[in-house]
Amino acid sequence: ELRHRASPWQRNLGYPLAMLGLLALTGISVLIVCFHVLELLLDDAAMPRGIQDASLGQVSFSIFGSFGAALQVVLIFYLMVSSVVGFYSSPLFTRLLPERQDTPLTKIIGNCVSLLVLSSALPVFSRTLGITRFDLLGDFGRFNWLGNFYIVFLYNMGFAGLTTLCLVKRVSWAVQAELIRAFGEDR
Repeated sequence: ELRHRASPWQRNLGYPLAMLGLLALTGISVLIVCFHVLELLLDDAAMPRGIQDASLGQVSFSIFGSFGAALQVVLIFYLMVSSVVGFYSSPLFTRLLPERQDTPLTKIIGNCVSLLVLSSALPVFSRTLGITRFDLLGDFGRFNWLGNFYIVFLYNMGFAGLTTLCLVKRVSWAVQAELIRAFGEDR
């Protein structure tokens, strides 16, 4: 219903640009994780441990300087939004979605707890994937399991593999459906 009420500019320009942006962000995050996997295989310094003696503002946390730092911020924001959307899209938690002017207090508390857990896991998530090396003030790089090569390697490989699988599945099914519709085979 919202798609039918959308303006032609929004349908023909806005939606495709948003889709291309999401595809680009997903592709960039998978590429960064793949490079991090290669770093893990070649260099022990790529493990997501805490940073010692790196003062804020004196050392760049990205090899691409300001552009790389801005890209890291955008990717972390994208991972945050996609984690929340994925959480509320899962069949187990769809009942937790708030309803306008009809949300009981227990559901509001459940949403607050869920968002708090997701936001607390985000620094460790982005650090384990190699998206950023910035440690904030939480010193998240000091967890014992972040020093285990096999856990970090499998976590990165799982993220890259499953994200690529979802991306290929979504894109290929959408293209396949459009081709079927274009050739009139849907009737």
